[in-house]
Amino acid sequence: MKLSAQIGIKNFAFDLHCHSKYSYDSRAELTEMIQAAKAKGLSGFALTDHDSSQGCDALEAQGLLDPSGNAVDGFLIIPGQEITTAQGHLLAFGVRLPNMKGINAAEAIKIVHELGGLAVAPHPYDAFRLGIRRKHLDHLAVDGIEVFNAASTLRRFNRWARRYAESRGLPMIAASDAHTCEAIGTARTIFRLEKLTLENVLRAIRAGSGMLEEKYLSTSAAIKKTLGNWMRLRKKNNPTQIHS
Repeated sequence: MKLSAQIGIKNFAFDLHCHSKYSYDSRAELTEMIQAAKAKGLSGFALTDHDSSQGCDALEAQGLLDPSGNAVDGFLIIPGQEITTAQGHLLAFGVRLPNMKGINAAEAIKIVHELGGLAVAPHPYDAFRLGIRRKHLDHLAVDGIEVFNAASTLRRFNRWARRYAESRGLPMIAASDAHTCEAIGTARTIFRLEKLTLENVLRAIRAGSGMLEEKYLSTSAAIKKTLGNWMRLRKKNNPTQIHS
């Protein structure tokens, strides 16, 4: 009985934090992102552009994202967004949202939940990026913590995020925080699923059943990301706000 129950269950690898050209700090083209992800053995990725769902809309228009939540040609795009809340960045999975920049984090989570999505806190301890810090996280009903971010400025920030998630018994994910095609899939979360659908992936994230593959960006990729952020932030003449 156990053997038959396992038939059809497969491993599906996802990068749950990726940015396209619809984020101000990325130039990655959507189709090139998908090609790179497939080449690296991913089954899909979460498109989490800063305060925008335009990339998800564009993918749907191209027939590369099925609004019903099914995979397209064996590849699943998880619609999402990295919301810049008043308290810091918040990943939303399984939803498409308008620009809600500056919204209170608790209100953002409420909206995400009402729409059937999940809210996960990325890089909460990275002092060089705009994560939601513990003094706020302690009071928020997040569905999980990004405990490994491949672009983490210092590795101890990831260790601290894991300890925090463990202390609250929260689900954990690993992701690349990719802003280039080169970075996609550097870190990933693997789910065992009967069928590759959005519903099944969200259920697995919520259950905390993902297996984490943790690998940091190469030195060149990390430098490129840091310099790219710095140059664009300088151009915007807003040096006090650091995005990731």
